[in-house]
Amino acid sequence: MAKLCALTDYLDRELRLREIPDYSGAMNGLQIENQGEIKKIGAAVDASLPVFEKAIGEGVDLLLVHHGMFWQGAQPLTGSFYKKIKLALDAGMAVYSAHIPLDVHPVWGNNQQLANAIGMHESEPFFDWKGIQLGLCQEMTTSLTDLVSSMENAVSGKVHLCNGGSDRAGRVGIITGGAGSEVAAIASCGIETFITGEGPHWSFSMAEELGINVIYGGHYATEVFGVMALSAHLQRHFDVGTCFLDHPTGL
Repeated sequence: MAKLCALTDYLDRELRLREIPDYSGAMNGLQIENQGEIKKIGAAVDASLPVFEKAIGEGVDLLLVHHGMFWQGAQPLTGSFYKKIKLALDAGMAVYSAHIPLDVHPVWGNNQQLANAIGMHESEPFFDWKGIQLGLCQEMTTSLTDLVSSMENAVSGKVHLCNGGSDRAGRVGIITGGAGSEVAAIASCGIETFITGEGPHWSFSMAEELGINVIYGGHYATEVFGVMALSAHLQRHFDVGTCFLDHPTGL
């Protein structure tokens, strides 16, 4: 068992919440508190109603998510939003969210964990965004075909390839989630193969015109890594139970 305040203080510090910028709707950190005792942590990508229901069914005391509850900004306590709040309060379940701070963490981060999974063990930070380096990159000698295969093994499913460049992977950049709209800026960094989760329709055509490869691995699929790695660490560090609440979006 762990105290909620000890867990959140540790997470705030280790994830550098006060230093890492993010979108206003992220509202990183503790989003709902409980009575203060944590026996089991549930890790999930999204703070959606089905995830809340799964978490409560699993006896979770702290729901750890990558995408929190307030992406839509201020909203009335009605409908599904009311149901989520009520479920959490009735069950005594706290909710903690970490978005960009978890993406970029050098050990548990989505970028780092995905890089490890596809054999990028000497990656370095790249791509300046609001004063931080948002992604990881590395020169790779593998073929594009082999890199796609490694990605499909990592995300346990098919990926979508824009083969706009060389048949060699070359300089590979990773930014998990929805960074496809940055394809032009990514190309300007000298990246030859860009790995992300998803992008707008036009990002495919632009990648072709810029002469770079893009591997779209799925927004959800490329962002399961961080919450899973972080919850596994918390299990060891705080001696609490954990579970992963899988609710894929297919996007």
